[in-house]
This record gives sequence, C-alpha cells and structure tokens, in this order.
Amino acid sequence: MAKKKRLRPKKVIGKILFWTALLLILAILLVPIYYMISSGFKTGAQMMDMSQFVFFEPTLKIYKKVLSSYDVLTPLKNSLIVSVSATGLACLLGLPAAYAIARHDMHIMSSVILVVRIIPAISFLVPWYMILSKLHMTGTFPAVILANLLTLLPLIIWIVSPYFGSIPRELEESAFIDGCTEAASFLHIMIPLAVPGILTATILAFINSWNNFMFAYILGGSNVMTLPMMLQLFMGYDGIDLSGMMAAATIITAPVVLISIALQKYVVGGLTAGAVKG
Repeated sequence: MAKKKRLRPKKVIGKILFWTALLLILAILLVPIYYMISSGFKTGAQMMDMSQFVFFEPTLKIYKKVLSSYDVLTPLKNSLIVSVSATGLACLLGLPAAYAIARHDMHIMSSVILVVRIIPAISFLVPWYMILSKLHMTGTFPAVILANLLTLLPLIIWIVSPYFGSIPRELEESAFIDGCTEAASFLHIMIPLAVPGILTATILAFINSWNNFMFAYILGGSNVMTLPMMLQLFMGYDGIDLSGMMAAATIITAPVVLISIALQKYVVGGLTAGAVKG
C-alpha cells in the first residue's frame, strides 16, 4: 500500500496563515455589504441593536417607504442617460485613440493618458465647473456627461490599447495587401477581434459613471439628480434616516452588482487577454 504523504509543519502553518488571511480579507469586504443589505430590512431600533446583527425579523416597510415616498424612476432615468451617453462617447472617441496608440507606438501620448488616469478625478472638478459655468451649461445633462467623459476616456484607452497591441500585425498587413484601408481594417478586423477587451472597458466605464456622485452633485444639481444623489434626501435637520439610506443604497448598487456578476468572466478575460502579446 502506498504511504500517505505527510505535510511538513511549515506547509501546514503556511496554509493556516493563508486561509486565515483570506477569511479576514473576505470579512473586511463582505461584512459592510451584508450590513448595508440587511439594514434595509431592519427598523432604526434593530439597526442599533448589535444582538440583531445576524438574526433579526426582516420587514419590507423600509423599501415600501423608499419606493412610495421618493421618486426613484426619475433618478434612475437620469443615471441611465448619463451613464449610457458618457460610456458611448468614451468608446466612440477612445477606441480609435487606443488603436492609434497601439499601432503607431505613440509612447508620449500613452504616458499622457496614464498620467490623466492616475490623477484623481475630483482634481478636475473646480476648473471643469468654472469652464461650464462660463458656458452656462451647469445643471444640464451635457455638463455631467462631459465631466464623466473626462474620466472614462483615459480608462477606455488604458484598457483597450494593450489589447489592440496584442493582436498580430500580420492580420492587418494581409488586409492592406488586398487593398483594405487602415480605417476599414480598424472597423472590420481589429474591432471584432478586440470585443472581449472592449466589453471589459465598457462595463468598467459604465459602472464608474453610474457610481459617480460628485460630478452629478456639483455640475448637475437638482436638474440632473442621479441615483447616488438620492442618498442626500435621507439626511435632514431632524436626523438621518439610516434604514432608508441603506435601502436606497442597496437599490442603487444592485444594477451594477448584477451586471458585474453576470459579465464577470468577460471582465476577467478581457483584462488578462491583452496582457501577453502573441
């Protein structure tokens, strides 16, 4: 009979430390999410009672109150308009730019895009507000869409450019020999081959735009109230409706979470596919 392999003490300790660290990280990430979701099914008193943190009697009164007392459809429509428009414009402008950077070795432009990507988006808020106010565009959809475009465009280029660079040049060279133009090659060869990377960038850009609060709050105001801006409605002079805020936060995050889960394999595949040239 074959002898059973005994794990060395160092390997056992290493596995214990690994799983302990993994569980700790999961707890740090998942406990706040659980608290947010569960609080939407609790009253204010239940939220403050730590003995009911896990086991409690759920209620739908909070969600009924949020959906009946507040206009959710208008912010939902506004969020869709801003997110879809900003993401669409970012793809329309970013994909040709990413292709040009990848195929024509524009290293300086690539560095500029990386710098813009690194700079916090809020740094552009004050100059962007001053420019748009001079143009009398504050409080409009174009103002919020253009502000989101400023952050989404570098994201699209940053993700898709390496993906275009990983596609063999021989495919395009063969098309050029047959009389294909560079524009036609981009549309009919590069775009179809880069669909996973484009889909990844599009999903991340949409989520980024959907969750953006500051641009909509400062540049859009009450005229362009998006879903994240709804959270301020639960804060008043007489206190904060924590249960209602948690229920609203769950409603706001649910669409992007479901999209992320449904398209997770495409996001992971798109991020890793362009990592190695071949």
